[in-house]
Order: sequence, then C-alpha cells, then structure tokens
Amino acid sequence: MEVVDALRGFAVMAIILVHNLEHFIFPVYPASSPNWLHILDQGVFNGVFTLFAGKAYAIFALLFGFTFYIQCNNQKKQGKDFGYRFLWRLVLLIGFATLNAAFFPAGDVLLLFVVVGLVLFLTRNWSDKAIIITAVIFLLQPVEWYHYIANLINPAHQLPDLKVGEMYAEVAEYTKNGSFWDFISGNITLGQKASFLWAVNAGRFFQTAGLFLLGFYIGRKQLFVTTENNLRFWVKTLIISAIAFAPLYTLKELIMGNNAIVQQTAGTAFDMWQKLAFTLVLVSSFVLLYQSRKFSQAVNNLRFYGKMSLTNYITQSIIGVIIYFPFGFYLAPYCGYTVSLLIGIFTFLLQIKFSKWWLGKYKQGPLESIWHKWTWIGTNK
Repeated sequence: MEVVDALRGFAVMAIILVHNLEHFIFPVYPASSPNWLHILDQGVFNGVFTLFAGKAYAIFALLFGFTFYIQCNNQKKQGKDFGYRFLWRLVLLIGFATLNAAFFPAGDVLLLFVVVGLVLFLTRNWSDKAIIITAVIFLLQPVEWYHYIANLINPAHQLPDLKVGEMYAEVAEYTKNGSFWDFISGNITLGQKASFLWAVNAGRFFQTAGLFLLGFYIGRKQLFVTTENNLRFWVKTLIISAIAFAPLYTLKELIMGNNAIVQQTAGTAFDMWQKLAFTLVLVSSFVLLYQSRKFSQAVNNLRFYGKMSLTNYITQSIIGVIIYFPFGFYLAPYCGYTVSLLIGIFTFLLQIKFSKWWLGKYKQGPLESIWHKWTWIGTNK
C-alpha cells in the first residue's frame, strides 16, 4: 500500500529534521547571533518540535507493528508461524541499532524496538479484542500512574533514580574531547544504556508497546486499505484526536507546574497522551489527504524514502556526525536552529535522490536487503 510507504517516509523525514535541530544530541550552538536570527531560530525550534518531536517516532513505532502484521499474515497464509523468525529478526535489529548508535551519542531508538518488540511475539495469536485492550492499557501509561498513586499514599515514595543525567553528562564529555574511537565505543555501550533508560523515564517504553500493538491491530483490520468504511474511520479518528489534543496539552502544561514527582508521573502520562493525540491527527490527516491525487503526487517521493527507511535512518546519523561533531567539520558552533533545519532539509533531499536512484536498480534498500536476506537465512526466500 503506497500510503504506508509514504507515511513511513514522512516519519523518517520528520525524525531527521528534529535530529538536525538537536545536532544529533550534541547541544553546541552559536554563542551569539543577531536579534532577528535569534527570533527566527526560536520560531523554527518551536514549530518543528511542536509538529514532530515525539510524534515522528510514534508513527515509526505504529508502522513497525503494522509491518509485523504484514509479515505474520504472509506466513500464516502458507501455514507457517512467523513468530520465531521474528525473534531472529529482532536479534539482527540489534546489529543495526548498534551501527546507528555508534554515530549517535544518545544511543538509538532501535534498541528500544528490539526489547519492546517481544510484545508482538507474545501476542501474535491473540484475538483482535485482546490486542486492542492490551494496546489501550499500555497507552494509559500504567507505570507512571502507579508511582503517582503510590506517592499520594506515601509521600516518601520516589521514582527509582536511573542515573540518566549522569550518563548523558559522561556522554557529552567524551563527545567534546573529539576522540573518534572513544566516541564510537562510548556510544555503543554507555550511550545505548542512557538512551534506553531515558526512554523508560520518558514513558516511551509502554507507549511504544501500545503503538506496536495498535499498528498490529490496524493491520488486522485492514484500516490502511482505501474503502468507504475505512475513510469514515480515519475521519472520526481525526475529529476525536484533534478535539482531545487541546485539553490534554493544557492539562499537561498545568501539571508541569507541580512538584518534580508529579511532573515525572502524571505529567509524563499527559505528555504522552497529548503527543499520541497529535500523532493520530498527523496519521489520519495524511491518510485522508493521500486520497487526493494532487497530494499523493506532491508527496510521491516519500514512498521511495519510506521504502528505504532503515538505510536513510542510519545514514542520517553518519551524515550528522560528519557535519556537526569535533572529528568532522565541527559546524555545530556555527549552526543555529534555522541553519540546522536547512541542513536537515538538504540532507533529506539528497537521501530522496539516492533512494530513487537505488530503487531504480534494486528492489530494496541496501540495509533493508541485508535485513531481509538474513531474516530468511536457511530458507528459499
């Protein structure tokens, strides 16, 4: 389905723009800039982060669950269980996660996908009803509410200290030192640990599990197939999620004015919910707009980009290191948010050009082809 490839391409595009504004978690920016540029930078930062931060990854996670359904269903038609082959596929994903993390000082979301992906294996034969109920439970952020209620009962109750801040400080230190090999070795060890534990702290662990199952459910219900009933479903999703977003965002902002533990529990839950609502606005809007020939033609290149999402996701980290870091061109001190956004857009356009060229010669992207071949090692596929 073309809309899925285009939507995946949209998600990866959004990720690369956010990562460029963050200098790939290397927070070094110009010491000073003209007032007009400072104002523009703040507008760019607020706009990009409001639209994409926490939402692009969510779309990526949703489509990960959907892709699992496609693979699972294809094998089921042949009378086979895809589950154990999927576990092997997750083992292979550890390798890709390590490759990306080597060039990404905050670790990598793919490792989170590996761990949370086990939920898809465990639920692959459950009923549709059980899948959607479990997805909703995960998306309600149960751990955050447990700690919130525990603190209400016993004010001495605190969240476990995962030492994420200390780990990131160490990551920042070896990154600034400019030793390439210290950077690589630190990223694939400490960086990965810091990234994973940050995701746990930020509420992403259970949200990712819920998004995986939601994508799996969408696949089972064939909701990305263009039918009259499905389009009505996406219209309803758009309306409900758009209406829900404003109060959820407002409540999140109000809660964040409380003490630290309330912020880290109820605040995190509402932050996840408002981001989920906006993610559903983006997904449903994209699906509905894609029914228009003008829109689908305008975003046609995203299909090629989405088909090579793994390759493009990992190569953007390598490009980011070369551009911003001390052992590369070290442009970070000269790039505010506006310049960084332009660099991100330019990189995205280069990757699209490469994707179209590559897919004109081959069926899959280079890393996608390796993942596919190694997934089915020992078979005739």
